[in-house]
Amino acid sequence: MTRKQKRLAVIAGGMGFILTAVLLIMFAFGQSIAYFYVPGDLAKADLQPGTRIRLGGLVETGSVVRGEGSTITFTVTDTLSELPVTYTGILPDLFREGQGVVAEGRFEGVGKVFVADTVLAKHDETYMPKDVADRLKAQGVELSGKEEIQ
Repeated sequence: MTRKQKRLAVIAGGMGFILTAVLLIMFAFGQSIAYFYVPGDLAKADLQPGTRIRLGGLVETGSVVRGEGSTITFTVTDTLSELPVTYTGILPDLFREGQGVVAEGRFEGVGKVFVADTVLAKHDETYMPKDVADRLKAQGVELSGKEEIQ
């Protein structure tokens, strides 16, 4: 093997290693991505059962129902559309009706009930996650201007 061939073999091996590393990283990120939706977007989206998503919106007033054990059912709304959510676990202390919430989980089965495994609530009375505030504004919901982080 000539010197030039050795140099080309080393370069090709290095490029192959880098390509393999990039593909493995992309595969790992692809498995953990959860797209953000509001209830109105889900009517238009074609989601397969088991697809992991983040659902954001407002907890509808009067919709929180505590079941057996630590199972809670509530409705997330963007004021135009609503979606029932089931969560088993301890809710954050700041979780309330009429407040912003982001739930992460999946649609399981053929029903339109969202099964959340993580529920995030806002941290004070003037905060709403920027994604949620932007989507609500796009839906035509009037916000007082203090609800989102800049």
